[in-house]
Amino acid sequence: MLNAAETLPELVEQLQSAAIVKEIVIVDGGSSDDSVSIARAAGARVIGASRGRGVQLGAGAAAASGDWLLFVHADCRLAPGWEAAVEAFLSAPAAKSRAGYFDFALDDPKPAARRLERIVAWRCSVLALPYGDQGLLIADSLYREVGGFAPLALMEDVDLVRRLGRRRLARIGCRCAASARRYSRDGYWLRPMRNLFCLSLYFAGVPPHRILRLYG
Repeated sequence: MLNAAETLPELVEQLQSAAIVKEIVIVDGGSSDDSVSIARAAGARVIGASRGRGVQLGAGAAAASGDWLLFVHADCRLAPGWEAAVEAFLSAPAAKSRAGYFDFALDDPKPAARRLERIVAWRCSVLALPYGDQGLLIADSLYREVGGFAPLALMEDVDLVRRLGRRRLARIGCRCAASARRYSRDGYWLRPMRNLFCLSLYFAGVPPHRILRLYG
């Protein structure tokens, strides 16, 4: 998390009420708001790390003690029924050899949000590229086998799912609603086009720390 005081309480409450969740580790990248105190008051374990999604996610994985890891961004919420969907994923044959991701959703009623959700569904189906705001459920053993999250400022999610490969990625079958704040601020055409351009630069070999300036 980073300055997630507005969205964090709902996510922590959701996770705490789930019997399937045994431990909540929240990694703070240097918040200046009340995020840390909110997380601690809710009973979550809070650790600090250098700012950057790859660094923070990696730190969280290193601190976790479970056999399964569920990575969720602080501005996301899981849809009703997510526990049952996760349990079904875990009980499937060879579950530990696959990583699961949620279907992308936005907390915005605009038609533009539904259009973007369909585009993301196509990207996941055709290109096998789920992003970090879709969550990631993965066995600790598989996570470590593929090398975990690289300490990247950006594209840490793309880097990991590419190492996992299409055959080891699977839909969990439930939605994860991400905050639409950036799309509302930057526009439902401009923001996706900027993201696509950033992805193209990454595939072209531009270092993520340079792409971060454009990503915003």
